[in-house]
Amino acid sequence: MAKTKGLPAPSDNSFALITGASQGIGKAMAFDLAKRGYNTILVARREEVLETVAAQLRELGAVSEVFAADLSKPADVDRLIEHMAGREISIIINSAGIASFGKFMDQDWDYETNQFALNAEAVHRLTRAALEQMLPRRKGAICNVGSAAGNVPIPNNATYVFTKAGVNAFTEALHYELKRSGISCTLLAPGPVREAVVPEEEQSIVDKVVPDFFWTTYESCSKETLEAMERNQRRVVPGPLGKAMNLAGLVLPTALTAPLIGSFYAKMG
Repeated sequence: MAKTKGLPAPSDNSFALITGASQGIGKAMAFDLAKRGYNTILVARREEVLETVAAQLRELGAVSEVFAADLSKPADVDRLIEHMAGREISIIINSAGIASFGKFMDQDWDYETNQFALNAEAVHRLTRAALEQMLPRRKGAICNVGSAAGNVPIPNNATYVFTKAGVNAFTEALHYELKRSGISCTLLAPGPVREAVVPEEEQSIVDKVVPDFFWTTYESCSKETLEAMERNQRRVVPGPLGKAMNLAGLVLPTALTAPLIGSFYAKMG
């Protein structure tokens, strides 16, 4: 039986597919993968932004394809899966995701259903599509971006924690299923992540509510995640607040943590 080797070596014909590649963790991981010699397929909604990122990656000497899609729409996921079938996908990073804050019944229902489709259903479908071609080759690497928030029931963040708890458990289950398949599977479960410097006029309510020392940067998150993928680590939790939330979910009673964290999240609503 083949033994998992973490990240497969880059090749001329293989690609790392990254969703949510126009910004944040996805964009940082696309750059780090390109620097390691991997060809990339960049997926996000905004084609013009993706083209700018792809041009920068091509300057690093890698092939970089752009695939504009709204992965909250099943038809766009269908299109991407068709595209994947014509490429050798050696790595998939499911990074695209959105969140909402505030009481569940006060949220815009279209946004909530799109959040579920993007954060959970698209990850589910794209992971399967990647595995359909990785398993026969007995080679590949999967990273699904869940969240430290998926470890704790958080009032005022209900749909997000619903999706991320699912991604967390799904990815860790696959990690064990794939142990001797030649394919690595890593969960990235970060806490708050952002740019190293955020100008005051561009700060969101989350930036203003969460103290600076709790944040980790997209770049450090990407570096830590790729190192974890190389080791076929089951879960990586970058950042101090992420690690604290991870620990809280494991050892503290829900009756204590849920109201406490929920009151904090209510401020972001």
